[in-house]
Amino acid sequence: MTPRVRDTAEQDGLAGASASVLGGEAEPPGLRRPAPARVRTTGEALVDGLVAHDVDTVFGIPGVQTYPLFDALATSGLRLFTPRHEQTAAYMAFGYAQSTGRTGVFSVVPGPGVLNASAALLTALGTSTPLVGLTGEIPSDYVGRGLGHLHEMADQLGTARGFTKWTGAVDHPAAAPGVIADAFHAARSGRPGPVLVASPWDVLAQRASVPPCAVRAVTSPLPDAAALDAAAAALAGARNPMIMVGGGARHAADGIRRLAARLQAPVVAHRGGRGVADNDDPLGFTSAEGFERWADTDVLLAIGSRQELVWFRWPDRPDGLTVINIDIDPVQHVRLRPQIAVTADALVAVEALERLLGGTGPRASRTAEFAAVRDAVAARAAGLQPHLGHLAAIRDVLPREGYFVEEICQIGFASTFGFPVHDPRHFVTAGQQGTLGFGYPTALGVKAAHPGVPVVSVNGDGGFGFGLAELATAVQYGLGVVAIVFDNGAYGNVMADQVRIYGRPSGSTLHNPDWVALAASFGARGYRAGDPEGLRRALAEAIERDEPAVIAVSMPLDVDASPWPFLMPASRRSGERG
Repeated sequence: MTPRVRDTAEQDGLAGASASVLGGEAEPPGLRRPAPARVRTTGEALVDGLVAHDVDTVFGIPGVQTYPLFDALATSGLRLFTPRHEQTAAYMAFGYAQSTGRTGVFSVVPGPGVLNASAALLTALGTSTPLVGLTGEIPSDYVGRGLGHLHEMADQLGTARGFTKWTGAVDHPAAAPGVIADAFHAARSGRPGPVLVASPWDVLAQRASVPPCAVRAVTSPLPDAAALDAAAAALAGARNPMIMVGGGARHAADGIRRLAARLQAPVVAHRGGRGVADNDDPLGFTSAEGFERWADTDVLLAIGSRQELVWFRWPDRPDGLTVINIDIDPVQHVRLRPQIAVTADALVAVEALERLLGGTGPRASRTAEFAAVRDAVAARAAGLQPHLGHLAAIRDVLPREGYFVEEICQIGFASTFGFPVHDPRHFVTAGQQGTLGFGYPTALGVKAAHPGVPVVSVNGDGGFGFGLAELATAVQYGLGVVAIVFDNGAYGNVMADQVRIYGRPSGSTLHNPDWVALAASFGARGYRAGDPEGLRRALAEAIERDEPAVIAVSMPLDVDASPWPFLMPASRRSGERG
């Protein structure tokens, strides 16, 4: 039997079809006259497809295999940002997509260019972030011959399938509209993710008659009524329900907040779901606060979440816990084995649960009870200094509408529970991939998407070193990201682990530049801060100027001051992760 589907609005701006007019009269309903074909190169046809999907920005570095594509971009009206590294091109697209909910688009050369971008593609796959990558391929006559042509990689798309959701090849200009439509559909439908489209060097320049790009509507399955009834019954009878949210719940935030208020259930987020519930709200719990309620939870409603806290970070629960899992990807139910599985878009399922629970009436407020839990966690965490002091300074200065991009470092880990977040998509993360060095390049993409909004990137000295050449990109394009570099002269998490486990470091010490002088050499502003108050003053000035800036914060490593006890209880922790 064919499953029922529900049309959903595409966040990439899928255009509805308005009737064209012939002789002053509207066409009869259902009559669609195809737009005429045009003679285009494949590069032009691919760019036409981007325009048809309401793309406004592309991040990329041209090379000889992609010249026709970049020449088409030059006259397209799309914004083009060219960074200093191919990995950054993909990470900028990732930051754009993470902070907007739209599809990020980038282009790199084939072979080594694709491999350079693969870390960002893997990060996007792990965080269910829609990206479309456009690349070239060696000339058609040389594919598969192994002659060592420039940038040749055997089975490029086959290799890319290990870190993408879908791949496609364009072997003729007329095929470009269909492939690009399939690419965007794959990136956006179901569980979103990255895709890669390749076209041979010679084909990108080939000219032919090309039909217009027809945008494919994205649909989602309607949830099973029996599963929804079971979920509503379990929630109605729960004594201590908990809602756990991931990145797949962000677009359903309003409904989740209403549902949480009705159930008086804390809404817990680890990384991608942060901001779905406002941390200023009594029900907006961090992962550290949520753990305090875990032992007493009898019904867990997980929405768009990998549930990493449950199967990896928190201790196993005995029988008696009912898990309801809402996910658009049915494979997640197989992996997580919930008692009640609802396959649906989060927004559709949450709205349905609101209707089913509408007659139960809101429960008595548990604000005082939950406030006591949160106060107790805050009291225990207060000794994590200067981490929480620096994060408090950033939160004091960064406006509510500002964006915070974490990094794989001591401050980044602490921010997952120590930095209040008020709205979805304003805490940008690499998720479970934990990709060292992703932060600053990603923050540039966030700023490109939101040029008038403050963007703060927190970095360890090790992670910032991966992309420090992108200070040139920030200055060239006026991307006023404020990069805060916490300098401990080491890959700090790794060194702390090594000292704790082995009694000595190995390969984790760093020789760093003068960060302020480095910033100045690129034409950016540099600041120094020795404590949270100094950081507060420097950040306030940098945000006011809205120019590329680096704030260097000296933060000697203290192996006894670790965020990990608040991220993973001792029963699960076999080694603090770096």
